[in-house]
Amino acid sequence: MQASMCMATSPSSHSINLQKPFHNPLLGNGFSSSKPCLTLRRRASSLTTKALLSTTKEIVLKEFHERRALKIISGLQNFDKENVASVVTAAQQGGATHVDIACDPELVKLATSLTSLPVCVSSVDPAAFPAAIEAGALMVEIGNYDSFYEKGVVFSPEQILNLTRETKKSLPSVTLSVTVPHTLSLPDQVKLAELLEQEGVDIIQTEGGKCSNPSKSGILGLIEKASPTLAAAYSISRAVKIPVMCSSGLSTVTAPMAIAAGAAGVGVGSAINKLNDVVAMIAEVRSIADSLESAGRLTASEEQSLKL
Repeated sequence: MQASMCMATSPSSHSINLQKPFHNPLLGNGFSSSKPCLTLRRRASSLTTKALLSTTKEIVLKEFHERRALKIISGLQNFDKENVASVVTAAQQGGATHVDIACDPELVKLATSLTSLPVCVSSVDPAAFPAAIEAGALMVEIGNYDSFYEKGVVFSPEQILNLTRETKKSLPSVTLSVTVPHTLSLPDQVKLAELLEQEGVDIIQTEGGKCSNPSKSGILGLIEKASPTLAAAYSISRAVKIPVMCSSGLSTVTAPMAIAAGAAGVGVGSAINKLNDVVAMIAEVRSIADSLESAGRLTASEEQSLKL
């Protein structure tokens, strides 16, 4: 009879406020249990946490499932708060769906104070992720390797698989994106993507901009620069069932091509974060977002025509 009077406490709403830092349910919950109600409270808190986890992942993956995700990347080793703030503001005001920043709790707090978009943190150190998740990040990315390539550092499939397993072990319910290195041959990129899918990765990200040296200027040069990551997106999207994000070397011209190639979204970094002011950043994000929206309308129209 006493147990029936012991009500399990739960939040007044299961919705997650993305505009402010919060105690992230991905790392557990804040329930305290007294001995008489220990079992009931544990069950209730477990159910509540599962509901929050499910809601959180749905929020993060929604635009990917709709094949219209646009992630703006500030840079894995960009800890310049002023620049990161500008990139995040541009993502929010320009129409992006996600923002990707360096894996630093203080940067996460800054980002979540400026945007309602899901914040992703990038790193090649799985031990750094939990603190960023606690600070409010909703997604983690093993990737954005460009800064390492400049130092002559490359990552093997075995290293990436080990980093993935370590991350999944510590954060099993967090949305995880992993970049497949362009340094691998295209068949090996596909093979690694298949193995990552088996490990429970949620999103595969492609790259290739750094390895491309366009011989032409203008639109031809933009297409040439994007060709490695477009080729990877095309091949990988046909080998896995999880969403593929095409990233690296993309522009307003080539972002829609990524969707046509099979990607569920695009990631854009240097085209935004290298600009000099936030107004220019917002304009470029808006331009890319508009190009994706136009591509989405065309795709929907083509699908409808096929049904008829």
